[in-house]
Amino acid sequence: MSSTAKPLLKAIEASPDGPEICAIFDFDGTIISGYSAIAFIREQLRRGDLSVRDFLELASAMTNFGLGNLGFSGMMAITTQFMRGIDEQAYVELGEDLFTKQIARLVYPESRALIEAHLAKGHTVGIISSATPYQVEPAARDLGIENVLCTQLEVEDGVFTGSVVRPTCFGQGKVDAAEVLADSVGANLDEGFFYSDSTDDQLLLERVGNPIALNPSDKLRAVARDNNWPTASFGSRGRPTLGQFVRSIAATVSLVPSFAAGLPIYALTGSRREATNFSIGLFAETASALINLDLRVNGEENLWKQRPAVFIFNHQSKADVVIGAKLLRRDMAGVGKQEIKKMPVIGKVLEMGGVVMIDRKNAASAIEAMQPLVDAMRNDGKSVALAPEGTRTVSPNLAPFKKGAFHLAIQAGVPIVPVVIRNAGDVAPKGDFIFRPATVEVDVLPPVDTSDWGADTIEEHIREVRNMFLKTLGQPEEKAPAAKTKKKPASKAKTATKTKAKTKAKAAAKKKTPAKAAAKPKAKAKAKPKAKPKAKSTTTAKRSPAAKARPKTAAKARPKVRPKSASS
Repeated sequence: MSSTAKPLLKAIEASPDGPEICAIFDFDGTIISGYSAIAFIREQLRRGDLSVRDFLELASAMTNFGLGNLGFSGMMAITTQFMRGIDEQAYVELGEDLFTKQIARLVYPESRALIEAHLAKGHTVGIISSATPYQVEPAARDLGIENVLCTQLEVEDGVFTGSVVRPTCFGQGKVDAAEVLADSVGANLDEGFFYSDSTDDQLLLERVGNPIALNPSDKLRAVARDNNWPTASFGSRGRPTLGQFVRSIAATVSLVPSFAAGLPIYALTGSRREATNFSIGLFAETASALINLDLRVNGEENLWKQRPAVFIFNHQSKADVVIGAKLLRRDMAGVGKQEIKKMPVIGKVLEMGGVVMIDRKNAASAIEAMQPLVDAMRNDGKSVALAPEGTRTVSPNLAPFKKGAFHLAIQAGVPIVPVVIRNAGDVAPKGDFIFRPATVEVDVLPPVDTSDWGADTIEEHIREVRNMFLKTLGQPEEKAPAAKTKKKPASKAKTATKTKAKTKAKAAAKKKTPAKAAAKPKAKAKAKPKAKPKAKSTTTAKRSPAAKARPKTAAKARPKVRPKSASS
C-alpha cells in the first residue's frame, strides 16, 4: 500500500461510524487511472458504431470541452447522438465486458483500500460521476458500492434515442446528486468526504466537510494547496516509468538464468531435485529484488508443518509465481496451463523444473495428467501448488473453486494448506505486463486434514475450505445449500388399509346390474379451472445491484419522471 494513502486511512478510522457519514468518490482519474470513455470509444470504433468521420467529430467536441469552449452538456449532446438506435442492453453487456478485460486492472489499489475502510466504518459510500452507468456500475459492484449517480442517457423501448437526460451529473449537478444521496440516509454533507482528481468537481469539494484531492491535476493541486485540503497521488497504476519497465523484463527472464545456475549442481551431484530446489530459491530472491516485492507473511510456520501437501492459493496476478516460489522454496511440483508449454525457452525451463502442463478444456486429459503429481507426492515426498480458481481473477473477489486440487489431495492422502494472498494485484493486475513495487500480505492457514474425505462429500469440503479464504479476506461466506426434504413413505398399515378399501370398491362395482348402471347418468367431468394468467412485471429489464440502490428521489433540478428506459 502506498505510504501516501496511510494518512487518509487514519482520517477515516478517526471519523464517526454509521451511515450518516457519506463518502463520495469521483470515478475517472480518482478510482481508476485514466478515463473509461477511452475504452468505450475504442470499442465503438472496432464494432463499427462509430465511423472515422463520427470519431473526428467526437474528438473535436472533447477537445473543445477540454479547452473550455464547450460545456459538458453540449459535449454529451454531441457524443450521444452517435448511439441513436443502439439497444441499451448491448451497452450494458459491453460495459461488463470492458470492465473485465480492460477497466478492472485500472482500479487503484489505494482507492480500493479507502473504499473498504469507509465500508468497514458503516459509512454510506457512493460514486457520483459525469460518466454513464455503463462505465461505472460494473466497477461499483466489484467494489461493493451500492449508490451510483451518473449522467443518464435517454432510452425509449430499450433503444437509445441519441439524447442525454438533463441536467447532467456535472458541476452543480454533482452537488445536487450528493444532496439527494445525503437526504436519503439522513446525512449531513458538512461531515461527509468527497474524493476527486479535477477542478471540474470544485463545487462539491467546497460543499463537503472533508474534501480530498486524489491523484489531482496540476490545477486541483494548486487549489488544494490554497485551501489546505489533503492530497494524495498514487503511482500503482497508469504509465510505468522506464525503470519499472526494465525491472519487469529482468524479473520475467530471470527464471531462465536461475535454472541455468542449477545445472552445475545437477552435473556434480546427479540430483535434479537439489538442482531444482537451488534454482527455485535463486529465482525467488532475484525476481523479488528486481520487482521490489516485500512479503508480510502471517502463519509462516504452517508452510512446513506437514509436507508433502497440496498448497492452494487465490490467483490474482502473474506475481503469484514469484510469491509462491518465495514462500514454498523447495521440493515442489506445479501445474500450468498447456499454453505455457509453447512459450519459447521459459516453457521448456518450467517443464524441466517439474511443472505439469494440462489442457484445462479437456477434463479427462487433465485428470490423466495429474497422475504424475500423485506419484510425486506419494513416492518422492514433493508438494504441489495449485490455484483452485483456475483462470486468474480480475479483482480480489474470490472466484468459485474447481475440484482438481481437492481430488488430488484425496488421491495422494495429503493435507491441503490454504495460502491466502491478499493483494498480489498491487504488484501486477491481470493483463498488465509491468511489475510495480508493493508490500503483499499473505496468510498461511493451518493444514486441513483430508484423510476422511471422499468423492461423495467433496462439494461440502470445497465450500468449507473456500469459506476459510473468504473469512480471511473479509468477504461474505458461501452458504450451504438448503437440504432437500424427502417425502416419507407411507406406513405398511396405511398401505394395507388403502388396498383393502380399493378391493371392496371394485367388488361393489361388479355387483351392479348392467341396467342399473345404464340407468345411472354419467357424471360430467369437472372442467379443470384455467390457470390464472401471471401478472405482468412492471419492470422491463433487470437492473444491476448498483442501479437498484440508487436513491429513488430525483434531485430538485431533475425532472420527476425519466424518459421511458429499459433500465428504469
